[in-house]
Parts: sequence; structure tokens; C-alpha cells
Amino acid sequence: MTDPGITAPAPTAPRWIQIAAVLYGLPFVWVGLLHFIQPEVFEPIVPSYLGWPWFWVHITGYTEMGLGIGIMMPRFRRWAGWLMVVQLALLYLANLNMWTSDIAFQGMRMGTTWHLIRLGVQVLLMAAAAGLARSAPRRVRSDGSGGGPGASAV
Repeated sequence: MTDPGITAPAPTAPRWIQIAAVLYGLPFVWVGLLHFIQPEVFEPIVPSYLGWPWFWVHITGYTEMGLGIGIMMPRFRRWAGWLMVVQLALLYLANLNMWTSDIAFQGMRMGTTWHLIRLGVQVLLMAAAAGLARSAPRRVRSDGSGGGPGASAV
């Protein structure tokens, strides 16, 4: 008889999912780093109603790096993926602010077509994060219960 508190090893994800997770996560780690290297690029697009652009740029830099790393790691992929969906929805406020307030990004003003494409890309990034979250291996307790968002026994 096994102890119900002991967890079985998580099944491994197919190799292509791990490759997809790395290809997805690395750009978020890079952009997160850019929040610290060039914060002046991101500060103008922080909505004024939030205040403290420096704070928001740095906190989102940390979360982008952390979630980018987390989504690459099978153990954290489920949580990181779902949190990435939430983060991308919230971060779109900056893109929407840039669009509605006609704020230049790195000296360039973007037209409506560009902003609509950016919105589509944001939705695709959210769908990809959700897909990676759903693909994450689940740790299953010996009593058949799992854990985490959307977890169920395998």
C-alpha cells in the first residue's frame, strides 16, 4: 500500500512541447530584461491612471522574465502559462494606451492597422500560453488527485 501523500513522478511532455515552450519563453525573458536595460522605452506607454511608470516597467520586467522562465520549465509550466494569459491581458492596457493616446514607441507612431495586428498577436500569445499550460505534465498523487489550475488525474 502506498502513502496517499506521496506523489508519483510527473509524466514528461513530448519533446516538441518542450521546444515550443523554450521558443515561447525566451523572448519574454529578453523583453523582461529590456525593461531594466532601457526602461525609458517602456515608461511612456504606461497608462497615466496607474501612475509611477518606473515601478510598473520594473515589476512587469520581473514578471515577464519569471513567467518566461517558468513556462520553459515543465514543473512550473501549468501555473506560468495561466499567469502569462492574465499578464498578457493586463499588459495590453499599455498597448491600448499607446493606441488611444497616439503615443510613439521608440520614436515611431503606429497606425490603426499596426495596432490591430498587435492586438491579434496578443490574442495569439495568450492562446499559445493557454495551450502550453494545458500541455503541462500533471503530478498525480497516489490517491489519484492532482493539483494546480485545471488539473485532473491522468
